[in-house]
Amino acid sequence: MNDTVTLPLTVFIVDDEAPARNRLKELLADCDAQFPLQLVGEAANGRDALDKLAETPAEVVLMDIRMPQMDGIELARHLNKLDHPPVIIFTTAYDSYAIQAFEQRAIDYLLKPIRLGRLFDALSRARDMVPIRTEVLRELTPEPRSNLSAHERGKVLLIPIDQVLYLRAELKYVTVRTLEREYLIEESLTALEKEYSARFVRIHRNCLVAKKAIAGFEKGGEEGESGWLMILEGLDERLPISRRQMSVVKEYGK
Repeated sequence: MNDTVTLPLTVFIVDDEAPARNRLKELLADCDAQFPLQLVGEAANGRDALDKLAETPAEVVLMDIRMPQMDGIELARHLNKLDHPPVIIFTTAYDSYAIQAFEQRAIDYLLKPIRLGRLFDALSRARDMVPIRTEVLRELTPEPRSNLSAHERGKVLLIPIDQVLYLRAELKYVTVRTLEREYLIEESLTALEKEYSARFVRIHRNCLVAKKAIAGFEKGGEEGESGWLMILEGLDERLPISRRQMSVVKEYGK
C-alpha cells in the first residue's frame, strides 16, 4: 500500500499595509491546522513581489488590488510572464465595480476584513484553478500600466513606461527601446498603441515613438518611405517615417 504525501500549498502575500499582511499570516496559520500550506514570502509592493517570486515561486498569491505605484491588476499581468505563473486570489475592501468584474469573469477574490472560512475555501480550490489569462486582466482596468515587462533568464524585468523611447514590432516580438538598452516583449503593437495613445505616436506600421522623445526630423530614408527620418533625444539612431504617417512631421516639426 502506497501512502500519497500531499505537499503543502505554497502561498505568497502582497499588500502595502503591514496590518493586512499580519492578519493574513494569522489566518493562514489557522488554516494550516486543517490544510497543509507554506507561506514562502511577502511583499509590500509590486517590484519587490516580482523579485521575490522569481527567486521563490509560489502556487498562490494573495494580492491586494489597491496599492500605490503599481496596482494588483498590473502586477498580475507581469507575474503571468514567469515560467510558472501563480494562481492569483485578489483581496479588496468593498468595491462594487471590482466585485462585479471579478464575478463576471469567475476570478476568485476575498473581501476585507477577510474571514477564515472564506480564505480556507479559496485555498482549497486553488490547486484546481489556472492563472488568470492576460487578456482577462487587460479587460479589468482602463488605466494604462505604469510599466512594461520583459522575461529574461527566468526573471521578469520591469520597464518604466516613461523611460521608453520607442516600440518597434519585429516578427512576433516588440522591441522596447530605452536610453540604456533594448528589451524584447511578446505583446501586440496595436494593443500597445491603444493602451498608450496619449503617450506614443505611430510613425510607421511597425513603430510607435514617445511624443516627449521627439527631438526633430531630417531628410533621408529608404525608397518607398516618406523621405523623412525622426531624431530622438539621446539616440544616434534615426527612425524612418512612412508616407502614411507624414502628418507627424507637420504636427511635431514646428
